[in-house]
Amino acid sequence: MKTIETGSFYTREYRNLFSEIGIPEDAIQSRIGQVWQELFYGAPDVRIYHPLGEDKGYIVDTGNSDVRTEGMSYGMMMAVQLDRKEEFDRLWNFAKTFMQHKEGKYKDYFAWHCKPDGTRLSPGPAPDGEEFFAMALFFASSRWGDGPEPFNYAEQAKIILRACLHQGEDGEGDPMWDPETRLIKFIPESPFSDPSYHLPHFYELFALRADEQDRAFWKKAAAASRTYLRTACHPLTGLSPEYANYDGTPAEPQPHGDYRHFFSDAYRVAANIGLDYEWFRADEWQVEQSNRIQAFFRNIEVSDYRRYTIDGQPFEEPSLHPVGLLATLAMASLAADGPDREHFVRLFWDTPLREGERRYYDNCLYFFSLLALSGKYRMY
Repeated sequence: MKTIETGSFYTREYRNLFSEIGIPEDAIQSRIGQVWQELFYGAPDVRIYHPLGEDKGYIVDTGNSDVRTEGMSYGMMMAVQLDRKEEFDRLWNFAKTFMQHKEGKYKDYFAWHCKPDGTRLSPGPAPDGEEFFAMALFFASSRWGDGPEPFNYAEQAKIILRACLHQGEDGEGDPMWDPETRLIKFIPESPFSDPSYHLPHFYELFALRADEQDRAFWKKAAAASRTYLRTACHPLTGLSPEYANYDGTPAEPQPHGDYRHFFSDAYRVAANIGLDYEWFRADEWQVEQSNRIQAFFRNIEVSDYRRYTIDGQPFEEPSLHPVGLLATLAMASLAADGPDREHFVRLFWDTPLREGERRYYDNCLYFFSLLALSGKYRMY
């Protein structure tokens, strides 16, 4: 087995964990192509992408019948990774036209969800969309070059990141990152965070490509997020809460629900840590953490995944997204070196895309894990 001693950012080499467990390269490439085809152009009970008119398209949250910045920015990242410019441009044109605010306290942020026809359902933004939009746009600039507005990708990314850090300096609105702690917020107005929003591997790249005066902030934000995740993840189970305070402790129940526990948002933490380790290898704690969370789930059947307290006590409530959770546990194998690493890679490979009403979130995480574990989730 070939070992890459430093992260992919430095070596430009990406591990292929499927190949490492003996899966032929042609089978891996075939699976990637098949999953793209099914999610973007497949049967009605699997696909999540829909063209709109001559120059737009959207990703639908099939469980809620709406369009979210999470899914739109995810779709753009999928498209740029697979060199699919038409779908990328359609998604970006939809988001830019219908979801991005042009004025007011949310100027240059995106309304977090809307109807498939572009009608906004609520104005507030969700910062995980903004950070994925910006990263996908920078990658698009590198892969395809910048075109006329709104396809001047790099400048569009800078506009988003500028707002994320400086909104409110004129007295209207709030930034998406807390200036004091350099931690991403759950929403611009909130005094707490969401551990699954923390993408230090993106911030390292923002530190190279954002406005020059902000690059030092992004570099420090990457370090701050890595430190934060150490406190947000339980030291024995590896589980993290949906929402957490800036000190990493679970946030108090909110008007819209109690999010102190390990549930759907929190699944992404394992995947994010795995990809950060693959790209930068900046924190060896990520190896221990990935081993811990895989060990917790090793003897639990996927069909029995459920909501848990962060110290590991199960609720009666089953997981809404078991395939998504499995995908992130497999993606943790990018950092893990324990006895469960191969198990989760193989189990994921043997698991098909989810079908039915709740498929959107699971299959987005599925596709990212498929790309990452095959060495195809790359920096451009």
